[in-house]
Amino acid sequence: MATVSKPHLPSGSGKIEPVIVKLGKQDRSRIKKLLRGQGSLMQDVETAIDQLKTAGTIAADAQPVIVVVREKPRGLSLFA
Repeated sequence: MATVSKPHLPSGSGKIEPVIVKLGKQDRSRIKKLLRGQGSLMQDVETAIDQLKTAGTIAADAQPVIVVVREKPRGLSLFA
């Protein structure tokens, strides 16, 4: 499930506050599908964007989105 946050910027900075969608740790195959605009992670991002638009957090015609995803480590490490 996606986590949405708005970082705090100093007031009066004149900068647009970004909305960050965190998808947590994911498998490599799911990340590759996301990069192609496919898969369940893409659906999670689209759902988060729709929720932000209906809540009025972002404009209906807003386009820039930052997505943060971390790849799960592969298998067991013998030297950890």
